[in-house]
Amino acid sequence: MPENRVPRRRRFLVCEPRYFAVQYAINPWMHPDVRVDVDLAQKQWRTLIRVYEDHGHTVETVPPVPGLPDMVFAANSAVVVDGRVFGSLFQAPERRPESSYYDTWFKAAGFDVYRPENVCEGEGDLVPTGRYVLAGTGFRTTREAHREVQEYLGVPVISLTLVDPYLYHLDTALFVLDDENIAYYPDAFSPGSREVLARLYPDAVLGTREDAMTFGLNSVSDGRHVFISPRAEGLAAQLADRGYVPVPVDLSEFHKAGGGIKCCTQEIREIRS
Repeated sequence: MPENRVPRRRRFLVCEPRYFAVQYAINPWMHPDVRVDVDLAQKQWRTLIRVYEDHGHTVETVPPVPGLPDMVFAANSAVVVDGRVFGSLFQAPERRPESSYYDTWFKAAGFDVYRPENVCEGEGDLVPTGRYVLAGTGFRTTREAHREVQEYLGVPVISLTLVDPYLYHLDTALFVLDDENIAYYPDAFSPGSREVLARLYPDAVLGTREDAMTFGLNSVSDGRHVFISPRAEGLAAQLADRGYVPVPVDLSEFHKAGGGIKCCTQEIREIRS
């Protein structure tokens, strides 16, 4: 076990949950009759931002837009690799307007943005690992979009099939620990996809369904610190045994919409010098 894992400073893009609500149901977590405590959501979100900054990470913000309650889930807006931005085309009509606001931010920040032709939900289903982009399909992002991603980014794309409706995005079932390893919940994937992950990552940290259902696999790692749901105690213990430092952050109010820490966090990966 490495005794001193080294964190790498990250640049994150987020969106304030000023208009966060559950106004429609596009995944099994969402129930419009369940009240959202917006004040609590704001408090939890601000805590996440403060924790990121306390750990040396840069956080930038896209202004929220009235009528787009899920815009807080910034990870779904795009995937950024080596300064290239592959944008989003949401499956649900309710979320499609979000894309233009994120595109505007990226363009103003000096990035070129590729507009996908096929349904693609950003880092929700596209997880850069250093060597590959792991790409989820089965509920949202299509395999045709995976091909678009590979052509645009020039990075090998590994398609993985999700099979659990509650784990409808790849980032609810898998996250990157560092350039060499990942954590994931095997039963979220088809048998063939499980075999692929086992071959690529024989030393991966394997989570349970309880870890997944408490949004423990919707985590963010900087290579040493893992920002994780406090309810995912078993997974946190495993990570600590491997030399990582779990940093619990409660985003339970966002679970009502099927999101957690990673869903609220878009990583901007610029060209490494």
